[in-house]
Amino acid sequence: MRKLFAAHPDARCALDFGNPFELICATVLSAQCTDERVNKVTPELFRKYPSPKAMAAARPAELEKLIQSTGFYKAKTRSLLGLAGALHETHGGRVPRTMEELVELPGVGRKTANVVLGNAYDVPGIVVDTHVSRVSQRLELTANSDPVKIETDLMSLVPKKDWTRFSHAMIFHGRRICVARKPKCSECPLFADCPYPHKVPDTQRR
Repeated sequence: MRKLFAAHPDARCALDFGNPFELICATVLSAQCTDERVNKVTPELFRKYPSPKAMAAARPAELEKLIQSTGFYKAKTRSLLGLAGALHETHGGRVPRTMEELVELPGVGRKTANVVLGNAYDVPGIVVDTHVSRVSQRLELTANSDPVKIETDLMSLVPKKDWTRFSHAMIFHGRRICVARKPKCSECPLFADCPYPHKVPDTQRR
């Protein structure tokens, strides 16, 4: 963890947001999409629909048009409309502060809930996305592939106070160094500690 944190001191939530509602919507949009792309879409989205009440009243076709470039836009539109409606009708327009309430919202799983809890409310949470999953498996921090089981394994290894920071550092590491197809092993600060059997310094690659 010390090496990981030292290597990625700038690790943070890469989604732009101004409040919990914007963060939860941006996180829903980030599924199968880059944060960079989401950040290009959300300014206009939140200008037009700044609150759960406003978004819940949106016409699906207009919402689809705004978020189309994030991919899977029809499913994401349904999630956003359902999410906004539930926030407006059940929670008075406020995003809940508990895991139990968050995962009851349409389109919200544990990953999205932990993003919101950790970054909007400073409640520690481990976010398991594709990067965290891959890096955790290569480092043998988990033998599981199911995100919930990976989350449980990491929770038992990482001090609770560091859960959110650890998640950000793992995500940055997965994006910058421990990439999916050709990990940059020769640049990795964890190389000496990594048990991944296929690790190869770049200088040895053909």
